[in-house]
Amino acid sequence: MILKEKFTLSNGVEIPKLGLGTWFISNDSVAQAVKDAIKIGYRHIDTAQAYQNESGVGEGIRACGVHREDIFVTTKVAAEMKSYKEAAASIDASLKKLRFDYIDMMIIHSPKPWAQFTKSEPYFEGNREAWRALEEAYKAGKLRAIGLSNFEKADIDNILYSCSIKPMVNQILVHISNTPKELIQYSQDKGMLVEAYSPIGHGELLKNESIKSIAKKYNVSVPQLGIRYCLQLGLLPLPKTANADHMKTNAEVDFVISDGDMEFLKNVEQILDYGEASIFPIYAKK
Repeated sequence: MILKEKFTLSNGVEIPKLGLGTWFISNDSVAQAVKDAIKIGYRHIDTAQAYQNESGVGEGIRACGVHREDIFVTTKVAAEMKSYKEAAASIDASLKKLRFDYIDMMIIHSPKPWAQFTKSEPYFEGNREAWRALEEAYKAGKLRAIGLSNFEKADIDNILYSCSIKPMVNQILVHISNTPKELIQYSQDKGMLVEAYSPIGHGELLKNESIKSIAKKYNVSVPQLGIRYCLQLGLLPLPKTANADHMKTNAEVDFVISDGDMEFLKNVEQILDYGEASIFPIYAKK
């Protein structure tokens, strides 16, 4: 069962192969979502400073009845934190909001502040500063692993040229019809596990007839197909839901997509309109 399987990061830390994303789940609702997920068997919860629900996530984990050390929690340094001082303070703020002694993994949410995401300024110096803050927190035992999110090749290289600890993950947008093969391969070649957020394309995959047809062939839902697709690419999917029934079915992915169907899915025409999510720069950038 996928909920019991783990990847091993480059520093030897184990991370469950399927996580619960919490984007768009309010701080008031997220504690119950976390408790539901953990009751089902999830042991990996993904949050972020920008989600404004870290305190609720911490509350849910304390109330879930499972030992803290048996749950892997990721949070993210806000995209706007581009100085050592800001990033270091934000790490301590996340620890305080979660009410944890340590965080399993912390990653830089974006190489650019969201308001500047489509602009040309790469923020290389700011990212090196934020990375230094993560390295120091890691060495101090506040963090068990550190990584990146939404980083392209040049952004990754900027960190690798100056770091003393290499990033352990790159969390990026990956789903059927949006599979950045070169970035995935480059991240993996540099020793990073690739995490796939929005593995169901923010719900847009549900509208695609050819994808629905393949899901029907395997007697699974489109979300199950999307999650399995990411797993077969060697990625760690992070489906987001507050619905306990969806959490359960999202973890029922013990089937295998054939090589032929995988090739077809890798080449499905790219989604260009993510509906309500298109207001967010990561979905609107192309």
